Amino acid sequence: MENIKSYVQQHKDRFINELIELLKIPSVSADTAYCQDVIDTAEAVKVSLEKAGCDHVEICETAGYPIVYGEKIIDPNLPTVLVYGHYDVQPADPIELWTSPPFEPVIKKTDIHPEGAIFARGACDDKGQMYMHVKAFEYMIQSNTLPCNVKFMIEGEEEVGSVNLKTFVENNVEKLKNDVILISDTGMISNQQPSITTGLRGLSYVEVEVTGPNRDLHSGLYGGAVANPINILAKMIASLHDENNHITIPGFYDNVEELSLEERAEMAKAPFNLDNYKKALDLKDVYGESGYVTNERNSIRPTLDVNGIWGGYTGEGAKTVIASQAFAKISMRLVPNQEWENITELFTKHFMSLAPAGVTVKVKPHHGGQGYVTPIDSIGYKAANMAYTETFGVPAIPVRSGGSIPIVALFEKELKSKTILMGFGLDSDAIHSPNEHFGIFNYLKGIETIPLFYKYFVELSK
Repeated sequence: MENIKSYVQQHKDRFINELIELLKIPSVSADTAYCQDVIDTAEAVKVSLEKAGCDHVEICETAGYPIVYGEKIIDPNLPTVLVYGHYDVQPADPIELWTSPPFEPVIKKTDIHPEGAIFARGACDDKGQMYMHVKAFEYMIQSNTLPCNVKFMIEGEEEVGSVNLKTFVENNVEKLKNDVILISDTGMISNQQPSITTGLRGLSYVEVEVTGPNRDLHSGLYGGAVANPINILAKMIASLHDENNHITIPGFYDNVEELSLEERAEMAKAPFNLDNYKKALDLKDVYGESGYVTNERNSIRPTLDVNGIWGGYTGEGAKTVIASQAFAKISMRLVPNQEWENITELFTKHFMSLAPAGVTVKVKPHHGGQGYVTPIDSIGYKAANMAYTETFGVPAIPVRSGGSIPIVALFEKELKSKTILMGFGLDSDAIHSPNEHFGIFNYLKGIETIPLFYKYFVELSK
């Protein structure tokens, strides 16, 4: 333990500077304008794995962005840990809300991070957390303490649904064979109380289009006489929830897992302060499905949210127009047992039925994935808990996350191995939002903790 701390402190500045250089590359997978930057980031990840000590590293081409694969096989008879992460990032929009440029990383002190945090797009999701594994691996190589085999699979399309990862995994089952999968793309309760994510929600993401007249119309000459696609879309979206904030799509809740009161009571043991939660978000009150508290609404219950809506004139000043079309992007977070393809079909059928005769509607599915729950009695979970306990001084608490990592269920199906989600981010790190950041403490603590997972996993596997 002291050797790990000493190594981290000795190389602290280098670890931070290397991450900053990686964060400078705008690897936005959703925007083709950044295509070369995404490819450049893959190359940078490859170089970092080679320098850290992998014997073999390759850039694996896909129909989209490449996957970086690396490995260090010290003994085929020893266990193998497969590390998954992603090097692509979310778009930085809206740029004007950033207090510093999103791809010009800076370190700033905050109330939560008095030792400083790196502000940049991708700092926490997922470059910072992915790079912790590279540096933890470097430590184990340099100190000759690597106790098992390691494989890395770092992709560049997670933020757009991992559209080509499924094919890659299916075609490389033997290459990716492992005993446990380790991912840091989640968070923990606080810098004093670590937690291990044991559940993820699934996802169905769609785009809808409502079309009325064949061109934009003068709102004085035609207003009241033809259907306004923006008005219609707003009504259709509003009808997707009832007065109790239940989702109104027929069949939506058919396969929703209902947790027992005992399970909900266990979840409630996780530290949570509602007043602090509201204060952090500048909210007067919380909002959500009746019958559930905040930490249940954002983890064990399915949701439907509009992620973007547009149409008509949005420029400066006024333009009296009835738009020909209106659009929205909608995401549904799903719980285990909800099949995302089925939910997409249910949504499409219901949304189409809501349209009045004066408009036509199209629903375009984008991507999705299944929810996932991992057991807390597995060797991997126990090893992670032992690692956290040693570095933080307290055991980790199992929690279910409201987020989605759709490929986790795919990994279990194709590779037949469990995934352990060792996150070091915080809810306040603003992932997917302006001013995303990752605490220096969290980054270095992750590098310090990860080698202990390897140690205890191998010991418990004997």
